[in-house]
Amino acid sequence: MDPQKKLADIKAAVNQVIVGREDVIDCLLAAVIAGGHVLLEELPGTGKTLLAKTLAKILALEFGRVQFTPDLMPSDVTGIHYYNQKAGEFVLRKGPVFSNILLADEINRATPRTQSSLLEAMEERQVTIDGETLQLPDPFFVIATQNPIESTGTFPLPEAQLDRFLMKLSLGLPGKDEERMILKRFGQKGTNPFHSLKPVCGRQELLELKQAGEEIFLHPHLFDYLVDIVQATRDCERFSILAGVSPRGSLAFYKAVKAYAMVKGRDYVVPEDIRSLAVPVLSHRLAMPSLYKAEALPESVIKQVLDSIVVPTEEWQIAGKDKQAIGRME
Repeated sequence: MDPQKKLADIKAAVNQVIVGREDVIDCLLAAVIAGGHVLLEELPGTGKTLLAKTLAKILALEFGRVQFTPDLMPSDVTGIHYYNQKAGEFVLRKGPVFSNILLADEINRATPRTQSSLLEAMEERQVTIDGETLQLPDPFFVIATQNPIESTGTFPLPEAQLDRFLMKLSLGLPGKDEERMILKRFGQKGTNPFHSLKPVCGRQELLELKQAGEEIFLHPHLFDYLVDIVQATRDCERFSILAGVSPRGSLAFYKAVKAYAMVKGRDYVVPEDIRSLAVPVLSHRLAMPSLYKAEALPESVIKQVLDSIVVPTEEWQIAGKDKQAIGRME
């Protein structure tokens, strides 16, 4: 299998349904390949659910959905043992978490207790029900959504929950030309392209893509550049933050940039990959003061960090023996 061709086919299929949003689609595919989860923060009606369902259909993966509400119980997510009178025994009814792609819609509307039901699933790919630990399907990918404006009846995600998301993305609102295309594509009878969508990548091919992503080359100078960025986020006094990126965040950053490079059609990482992913991967991991100005938002802090570090210049594409030798230096 040619990873580049397969990724091009996946993106072409997504573009049959989703209008624009090339950068978000690239980030989303990179998250899937890196084995991470994504938090989509956007207004209602911008296509978050459609994007998740489209991705599941194209990748031929099982899709599950949970509509988070204040009265949702953890067992509604993970599952529950119930007594089957006909069989005369307790039987496990698996919850929607037992799927390949789980859409956690409006996750911040559930209570912290219910939100925490996803912690074990997202980090360890398993759930514990009545003392029994069950493995989740592989691959397992969570796309959670939340409304950035409406806060009535919501419970903000704690730092421990946010840190388990590989990326935090925003779809944004369409421009004039994109709006026209959306109306033409979905506004006419019988023209919804989602219904005619066909899978272009199987489960085994996806696992091969994930393996190929791990083999993407990262030059030692860029490796140090990535580490310098993470270390700079921990300079709390300089950037007016309470805490910087954790080691889990630096590992996520490392995996994400390699996967992103492959999505972009390369077998090596360039500085632009690191700079492009710094905000979506790192910003939501910063612990900010409870009261801060707009210029001190997490996204702005990460941009300040990037501006404070010199971008290395080098020949990043190294092949054959030289590439293997440098790989041993990492």
